[in-house]
Amino acid sequence: MYVVPDQSGRRIVVTGANSGTGKQAAERLAKAGASVVLAVRSRERGEAAQAEIRAAVPDADLEVRTLDLADLSSVRAFATAILTPGEPLDVLVNNAGVMNPPRRRETMDGFELQLGTNFLGPFLLTSLLLPRILESAAGRVVTMSSAVAIYGRIRFDDLQSRRRYRPELAYAQSKLADLHMGLHLAELARASSAPLLSTLAHPGYTRTNLQSAGVNLDRAPGREKTPADRTLFPSQGVEEGTEPLLFATADPAAVQGGYYGPRNGLTGPTRPASIYRSARRGPDTAASLWAVARDLTGAPDVRPLFGSGGVSTRS
Repeated sequence: MYVVPDQSGRRIVVTGANSGTGKQAAERLAKAGASVVLAVRSRERGEAAQAEIRAAVPDADLEVRTLDLADLSSVRAFATAILTPGEPLDVLVNNAGVMNPPRRRETMDGFELQLGTNFLGPFLLTSLLLPRILESAAGRVVTMSSAVAIYGRIRFDDLQSRRRYRPELAYAQSKLADLHMGLHLAELARASSAPLLSTLAHPGYTRTNLQSAGVNLDRAPGREKTPADRTLFPSQGVEEGTEPLLFATADPAAVQGGYYGPRNGLTGPTRPASIYRSARRGPDTAASLWAVARDLTGAPDVRPLFGSGGVSTRS
C-alpha cells in the first residue's frame, strides 16, 4: 500500500470526503499528519465519516463543512468560510462527482447535473480558493478525472446536453472538462513560475458507490440497480483506487500537469497516465472552456493572480 509522505502542518480540503476515494484520501492524509477539511453535501454523512476516520486514526485533525457542488451559492458560502482570515490552505482536492444519472437532471443553477457537479462547481471553488492556496509555499490543486474522458468531447454547441442527453457521454464530457481545467491551471502556474502545482488523477475502475449512486437517482427504494460492468472488467478496492489521488496530492515526485492512474489503466499501482488525445485536441479548447465556465459561474478571473507571465484565457 502506498505510504503518504509526512503532511504535518498542511491544511487540505477534500471534496466528497464522506465515502469512496474521498473518505479514503481524507483518512490517509490525516494519518500522515494533515489537517483535513471534509467537504460534504450531507453534514450527517460527513460527521459519520469523521467518526469512522477517528476510530482508525484517533489523533486525526478533521473538520466537517457542508458543500454542495450542484449549488453555486453553497460553493460560495463554503469558500467564504474556508477563507477566514488567518486560516491557511495548502491543498484543494477536487474529488466529488456524480456519474450517469439515467435521465437528464439539472443543478440548482440550471446546469446539466454532471457538468455542474463534476466541473462547474469545482471550477468556481478552485477560482475562489486560489488566492489562499497561492499563499502556501507549496500549494496544490488536485483534480480527479476519469479514464472515460478519452471518449469525451467538449460540445460547446450543446454543453448542457439539452438537445441530446446520453448519460455516459455527458459524464465523459464533464471529466474531460476536468482534465482541461487541471492542465490549463498547470500552464498558468508554469508560465508564471507561481508556487502552485496543478495535478490530476483517475482511479481506474475502483469499486465505490459512484457507479451505483448516479444510475439509481430515479429509482424507488428496493429497486436499485447494480452496474453490470462490475463483472465484465477488472476492478479494485477503494484502498488501491485512491492511491493515484494520494500521489497527486502529496508525493514530492508529482510534477506540474502530471496525470496519474493505475498501471494497467483500470487496476494496479500508480504510474503517470498519458494525456488523452481528446484533452490535447485544439490549442484553444481549454482557454475557451475556462472563459465559458467563468461566464456561467460568475467565477473571478484568476489571471491577475499569475501576473503578466500567465497564459491568457480567451475572453
